[in-house]
Amino acid sequence: MRAPAIPAVVLAALLPACAVGPEYSRPKVDLPGEWKVEAPWREARPGDGRIKGEWWRAFNDPLLDTLVAQALAQSPNLALASARLAQARATLSAASAGRYPQLSLGLRDTRLRISEERPLSNYNSTQFATVQNDFVGTLNAAYEVDLIGRVQRSIEGARAGAERSEADLENTRLLLTADVATAYFNVRQVDIELDVLARALGLQHRSLELANSRHDLGASSGLEVAQQQALLDSTLTQVDVLNRQRGQFEHALATLTGTPAPSFALAPAAVRQAPPAIPLGVPSDILERRPDVAAAERAMAAANAQIGVTRAALYPSINLGASLGGESRELSALFNAPALLWSIGASLAQPIFDGGRLRANVAFAQAGYQAELASYRRVLLTAMQEVEDGITGLAALERASRQAAAAVASASRVLEMATARYEGGAAVYLEVITAQQALLNNERLLAQLEGQRLLTAVFLVKALGGGWQAP
Repeated sequence: MRAPAIPAVVLAALLPACAVGPEYSRPKVDLPGEWKVEAPWREARPGDGRIKGEWWRAFNDPLLDTLVAQALAQSPNLALASARLAQARATLSAASAGRYPQLSLGLRDTRLRISEERPLSNYNSTQFATVQNDFVGTLNAAYEVDLIGRVQRSIEGARAGAERSEADLENTRLLLTADVATAYFNVRQVDIELDVLARALGLQHRSLELANSRHDLGASSGLEVAQQQALLDSTLTQVDVLNRQRGQFEHALATLTGTPAPSFALAPAAVRQAPPAIPLGVPSDILERRPDVAAAERAMAAANAQIGVTRAALYPSINLGASLGGESRELSALFNAPALLWSIGASLAQPIFDGGRLRANVAFAQAGYQAELASYRRVLLTAMQEVEDGITGLAALERASRQAAAAVASASRVLEMATARYEGGAAVYLEVITAQQALLNNERLLAQLEGQRLLTAVFLVKALGGGWQAP
């Protein structure tokens, strides 16, 4: 290489890179200023003393806390998301290495025979066949001058990909904890219904004994006994159906906590509890608190960076290279001064004609960005919908629960009056059976509504992004 070319190479290496492709900025979205709430909704505000992130502790259920901790420690889904994050971070490290020169050490040991019939460099020279050794040792350096910003955009894309994987991990954690809470509260709802049926069965057994006694004394017909027996059999059937449902929820909970289903058991407990007050914040908080929204936004950033990578392929690429080493027929002379060899130079490549392939790659990347933008808007709109569904759902279920509790109280009074009228001979036994069934239906409805309130509270917490604080 001629000496005057060396400063040009150095100058090219020192030139600041100007990255092609659009600079990324988060798209602006129109969000409402507040949520649409309805009575009896009462918005709560998180206190500084509240546990951050571990939202399930607000339900004050130690067994739920234990199950969630077990799921976080043993869930294969969470382990998979963690491995994906490690891969994304490794990809970022690999892309970041493009900013630095690459050094490599080369060693070669060859024994070769040079042909006597090889092409001549001079017709007057005489050639001979030669067998000899060839020892080569070199230190090589290579560097890509990032004039167009291909490396810079690659790093930006890899960084956005790693951040997306972090958000995906948080989303997996949120979904896992929400699924554990949902399965747990489903089990507890069934436990409450089974407790209602157990009390109803006790009442129905006593009523059947009364009907049998009256029939034996001739005070009633066999029809009353048959009616009460039919009601009792129907209730027993509902118990079997609920036990099957409970088993399915219990098996789902076992899988979520990383436990084989045959090895998992949850003791029945008819514990009634109300959902905690959930602070809403403002709709724009969704952008900061939902990991799936963050993941969708980071996917846009990665797609935007890919546009710059594909556009950089349209421009010249400059690579610098240097090599220093030695070559000798004898290993002992490899590092002697006469064996020294070196090289330094630069290469430039500019696409001229490729049939439109590179511009098609740019168009593909631009379409990919538009697709991620549409996905981001879809995720955001879905998040808004889920929060509003949770808000209105909790308000409606709270009203319905109060009404169901009043209906249970009324049905209990009706049963007492019907039983008294029947024992006094003023009513037929069908009134007693009807009152028993009405009370059972209302108590089961109340249990189901209480369970639905807990499930909807979990759904709303998940819709709000889990932890009740900005990151």
